[in-house]
Amino acid sequence: MIHQYKLNGYNVVIDVCSGSVHVVDDAAYDAIALYAEGKPREEIISALCEKPGADRAEAEECLDSVEELKAEGRLFTEDAYEPLAGDMKQRGAGVVKALCLHVAHTCNLNCAYCFASQGKYRGERAVMSFEVGKRALDFLVENSGTRHNLEVDFFGGEPLMNFDVVKRLVSYARSIEKAAGKNFRFTLTTNGLLIDDEVIDFANRECVNVVLSLDGRREIHDRYRVDYAGNGSWDRIVPKFQRLVKARGGKNYYMRGTFTHRNPDFLNDVRAMLDLGFTELSMEPVVAAPGDEAALTAEDIEVAKEQYEQLARLMTERRREGRPFTFYHYMIDLEGGPCVYKRISGCGSGTEYMAVTPWGDLYPCHQFVGEEKFLLGNVFEGVKNTSLRDEFASCNLYTRKECRECWARLYCSGGCAANAWHATGSINGVYAQGCELFKKRIECAIAAEAARLLDEEAEEDER
Repeated sequence: MIHQYKLNGYNVVIDVCSGSVHVVDDAAYDAIALYAEGKPREEIISALCEKPGADRAEAEECLDSVEELKAEGRLFTEDAYEPLAGDMKQRGAGVVKALCLHVAHTCNLNCAYCFASQGKYRGERAVMSFEVGKRALDFLVENSGTRHNLEVDFFGGEPLMNFDVVKRLVSYARSIEKAAGKNFRFTLTTNGLLIDDEVIDFANRECVNVVLSLDGRREIHDRYRVDYAGNGSWDRIVPKFQRLVKARGGKNYYMRGTFTHRNPDFLNDVRAMLDLGFTELSMEPVVAAPGDEAALTAEDIEVAKEQYEQLARLMTERRREGRPFTFYHYMIDLEGGPCVYKRISGCGSGTEYMAVTPWGDLYPCHQFVGEEKFLLGNVFEGVKNTSLRDEFASCNLYTRKECRECWARLYCSGGCAANAWHATGSINGVYAQGCELFKKRIECAIAAEAARLLDEEAEEDER
């Protein structure tokens, strides 16, 4: 299978199963399309010769190149992964590598679009005790098999509302990791209101990454991200974020924004964050119930897709000017990329990755917390609902019928199980709106990365 598209002046051809990406001229682009249709060689050559300025020798040479790429396994490659998918993921079942610790089911903001019900997850407000968190870390060590690096995200609600326990848990993890043969890597996700010098020092010393919630423009951010008195939070958090990022040397953080029906023109929010000095950025589409005032409409989706194209152009322009920035969804490695296991299996929710509530309950991920049918067990007794874990272990991109013939399947790995369940009632379903946006993001990311590699190649040739 191949996928072809034109974007930002490039003709891009993706060979889906080999991962090869080709940036080609118009003649090669047309030749590949005709070849994909199964046209006979002579018919393809004749069609190419009809183009202005073309001649037969060039057309034959072009088609020869296409056939050579096919023979080399870089075009029209067969899918060799499907037979491996089920067994590959099942082999990893029962080995946990990451936990999302919900240290606070409470929040000091009252964001209208919050999927976590303002941090309560459809339940009661609570904070995690040190004893529960300690047991969660022990559970992770005990169930991590031979894995050396273990990931722990401090999450909420707002985790800094339970900062003392966060600090104690990190201290405990550091005290046991050497003897256990493990290395804990911590991340922190925060709305920023409680950031101070102590938090900054702690984050820079202990956290490999920090996720900072900011929706971009002041008027957009303050529309939804308000406190319980209805006051916006932009003016209070931006200076704190700037201090934290400066102290981290401008690395190992992400500004994580959400775009909604109010701002499908999210590129303006990206520009606003760049103007504030932030260069590690993410803008995520809201996931909201149909009819919710924040939910994206069909018209919004079309606006967002155009924004993604403009974003790719902006990234290329700024990189050429020596002012690069990173956009999370455009982080793509055309020379390596995720391993085959990751491409087939996805995020590992419910098997390799679990969320832990303040009471120690285990869920497949943070987006399932509070949905009792997805309760896996708890950190004291382990996974008790093994049939649910097995259901997640059997879930891969080939169990979704819509994914089997999708060109983007080895980039999205079947998408988000939680979004699929909320949209369709099945973790093997497909969240159509998210899928549409994902495919556009991948097209734009590949075009931007191809531009970077071609620029580097041109610079090398000039030397």
